[in-house]
Amino acid sequence: MVQVKQIETGVIQENCYIIYKGSDALIIDPGDETSKIKNELELLGVTPLAILLTHTHYDHIGALEDMRVDYEIPVYVSPKEQEWLGDPQLNLSIYGTHEITARPAEFTFKPSEFITIGPFSFKVVETPGHSPGGVSFIFEEGKCVFSGDALFKGSVGRTDLPGSEPEKLIPAVEEKLLTLPDDYTVYPGHLKSTTVAYEIRTNPYFRKRKEK
Repeated sequence: MVQVKQIETGVIQENCYIIYKGSDALIIDPGDETSKIKNELELLGVTPLAILLTHTHYDHIGALEDMRVDYEIPVYVSPKEQEWLGDPQLNLSIYGTHEITARPAEFTFKPSEFITIGPFSFKVVETPGHSPGGVSFIFEEGKCVFSGDALFKGSVGRTDLPGSEPEKLIPAVEEKLLTLPDDYTVYPGHLKSTTVAYEIRTNPYFRKRKEK
């Protein structure tokens, strides 16, 4: 059975996730604190097979290069943000504590693509708005979705950043995430986890639209 470990990293308290099954693991959004992430991998007794990126803002890629080099594993990203990895202005690290650059990802996602890596199978769906290449990962085994900065508990991602597309965020979340079964757990890029049912029932960004 797929299991999930949430690790809060960096000054912006970004959520890095380790998805694991047996001795194999995937890493989602290694935002910062390489040693903290590596310690969790050791405690779980798992070896990462790949790194998945929901998007490439600096708070989600701070430990990326260290992790890919240390474990010799590939990186997956949206083609719309491939060049952001090596550009501090695009990944917004020029506004952080230091500029972050990373080599291009080895693989890029296709819309609505099903991917299998080792014992893991998941679907990639586009959830732009916060950033143009924002994606979410849906794991049927485990009944969960990793929403990056598209959907949070009781909120949604910012759309006032360079490259944001405000008109796309809410429709994308409604179409791609809130149509999942009610009992799916939502693991966001920040804050605590939630469920699809809870967000449909309580999230003000969607309740207001339904009342119109």
